Amino acid sequence: MQLTIANPQKGGLETIDIEFTDQNTTWFDNVDNHNGIYRITDIRGCLLISGRDYSYPILIYDKTRKDINYDQKKATELKSRFG
Repeated sequence: MQLTIANPQKGGLETIDIEFTDQNTTWFDNVDNHNGIYRITDIRGCLLISGRDYSYPILIYDKTRKDINYDQKKATELKSRFG
C-alpha cells in the first residue's frame, strides 16, 4: 500500500510503498487516547512510527524496533524528538 509519511531527515513529506505484517510491525493495543503510538514498523533499516492521531507517520533513520526494545514509550520519545 502507498502511505504518505513525514521524513524529517529530508525535511518534508514523501510517499512510500509499505506492507504491514507481523514480521515487520509491532501493534500496541493499549492506546487509550488519540495521541498515543499504535504501531512501529521496520522498513529498510529505519523505523516508522505511527500514532493514533491524524499526523503523518514519521520515519526515523538508523533505528529499528529492536534498537528501542519494541517499546511504545521509547517510540513516543523518538517521535517527540524528531517530529
